[in-house]
Amino acid sequence: MLQIFLSAFTLGILGSFHCVGMCGPIAMALPLKEQSDWGKFSGALIYNLGRITTYSVFGLVFGLIGRSFGFFGYQQGVSIILGVLILISIFLPSKITTRYGQNILTNFFTKIRSSIGTLFSKRNRTSLYTIGLLNGLLPCGLVYMAAALAIATGAVVRGIVFMMAFGLGTLPLMWGMAFFGSFIKMSLRQKIRKAYPYFMTAIALLLILRGLGLGIPFVSPRIAMGQHMAPISCGK
Repeated sequence: MLQIFLSAFTLGILGSFHCVGMCGPIAMALPLKEQSDWGKFSGALIYNLGRITTYSVFGLVFGLIGRSFGFFGYQQGVSIILGVLILISIFLPSKITTRYGQNILTNFFTKIRSSIGTLFSKRNRTSLYTIGLLNGLLPCGLVYMAAALAIATGAVVRGIVFMMAFGLGTLPLMWGMAFFGSFIKMSLRQKIRKAYPYFMTAIALLLILRGLGLGIPFVSPRIAMGQHMAPISCGK
């Protein structure tokens, strides 16, 4: 379990630089400017706890899915499929959903953004927490990748721990964005965005190798029937 936590936490830390470009504008726009230092500190923390709550719920759902596949012996195949889907999302993003599906998703995300905008006018702790909850639902390739890894854990508790640890990994940088404002130069953000597809590709290939069970220690171990796949390690 500790390995799962550390892997997810490292993924969150590394991926939080991508979050700066995607969720940074929302964090910087939070109604905290007129607050005291303690108000800014606690408000930024409450907002981020909302995001982490949503990610933890994702972990529950996707961990349950992973356990179901593992029960029927499909976990290796699911790992390969998830890796392939990540690659498709990188190289053929327009092929993932149909035009009809895109319209449904567009309407859903538009309503979420509208709700977030309404909450900005309510300057209280509950609204900050709710903004975080809704922000966690907005489309993000990094969160989708983390969810894929949560499925690969093959267990509900592991999935929850993975997504919660991932959210905690994004906390320091995202809290800093809400408390201090933008302190990362645009040029660095652009470099991070350019490097992000390579990072996702590496994770996708690891998922595929994991599912193939080639007998390579730590990278593609052979999985016996009924045995859960070990988590992908993103750090020591």
